[in-house]
Amino acid sequence: MPSALPDGEPVPTDGSLPAHALDGADTRPLGVYLHVPFCTVRCGYCDFNTYTAPELGDVTGASIATYADAAVAEVDLARRVLAADTRQVETIFFGGGTPTLLPAADLVKMLHAVRDRFGLADGVEVTTEANPDSVTPASLAALREGGFTRLSFGMQSAVPHVLATLDRTHNPDRVPQAVAWAREAGFDQVSLDLIYGTPGESHDDWKKSLDVALESEPDHVSAYALIVENGTALARRIRRGEIQMPDDDDLADKYLIAEERLTAAGLNWYEVSNWSRDEASECRHNVLYWTGADWWGVGPGAHSHVGGTRFWNVKHPAAYGKRLAEGVTPAAGREVLETGDQYVERVLLEVRLARGIALSDLDAYGRSRVAQLTADGLVQVAGDEGAQRMVLTLRGRLLADAVVRDLLED
Repeated sequence: MPSALPDGEPVPTDGSLPAHALDGADTRPLGVYLHVPFCTVRCGYCDFNTYTAPELGDVTGASIATYADAAVAEVDLARRVLAADTRQVETIFFGGGTPTLLPAADLVKMLHAVRDRFGLADGVEVTTEANPDSVTPASLAALREGGFTRLSFGMQSAVPHVLATLDRTHNPDRVPQAVAWAREAGFDQVSLDLIYGTPGESHDDWKKSLDVALESEPDHVSAYALIVENGTALARRIRRGEIQMPDDDDLADKYLIAEERLTAAGLNWYEVSNWSRDEASECRHNVLYWTGADWWGVGPGAHSHVGGTRFWNVKHPAAYGKRLAEGVTPAAGREVLETGDQYVERVLLEVRLARGIALSDLDAYGRSRVAQLTADGLVQVAGDEGAQRMVLTLRGRLLADAVVRDLLED
């Protein structure tokens, strides 16, 4: 959940949406994202909307002790706004921050609020992010019993000096232990998040991280190139010359190493930065984002999207809690996406998927570029005539942003 909020038009105090937002809603999945903004420490590379407990104090709705009630109040608001929406929720994702800094009972309370107000679809996917050092066998068992189905552990690296550069505080030896506890608690879906390209990380360091991750036999791995965000401690260190900016060639090499090792271990890419054992192990909540479905984002700074209307909450937990206590929406602004904006987003996101984008979903200009992109070895066209899709090649995955730019008219 990035910390910066865009400009936008005001939102009615009751949070109501444009009348057309629910047109065709029954054809789109509905998900819920719940943002938990607490961290033990702020990682040097992180630009997410997160806070340590001492930064927030005991303000109602902003403290760890009162946060769950504030989030439940927004779930109630979402139900009122979506009163005419009969869809059940298909995916729920708790992100942060570190959601598992809250007591397991609070996370379950938030989950059950969504269940009781909206209903959960059969086979609902319920994920929480977790730091390896923020869980215990008892807390994981409570989450599983409460209805959580999937865990995503922030491993990032198995190499101590890499973790230190990232300001990550967990012991890398805790990762396999946490995965084992998750299996014992009954979780069938466990994901590990990795970051590559940290200054000072060698190829051997990256290989070690991948190998250690794979030893835990995860069902899913996310591997993200380190992005240096303005305003972070990492960006300041680079600006002072203390460490080097990540190198594009090094990042590409490490992506290829990840592809080789993950594929050899039986994990296949389904999105440029994500690999899973099979379709059942994909993160369905993220797929919901990438395919333009609907979701309501609960929490400070959380973003939502319903029927082409995007809206976002105030950033600070104190302001968030205050608005909900006053019975008004915490939304700070919104934008109604024009047809052209929706098209750009569709190309930007669907091109990154292993299934690619249907040629019929590209405009005339985009279709005119496919032949050259194919000749350049960046994409291939798959499927029967009339149902053809453009899919990135391995080289195209390394240059995915350039492929997207080429498909869009200036």
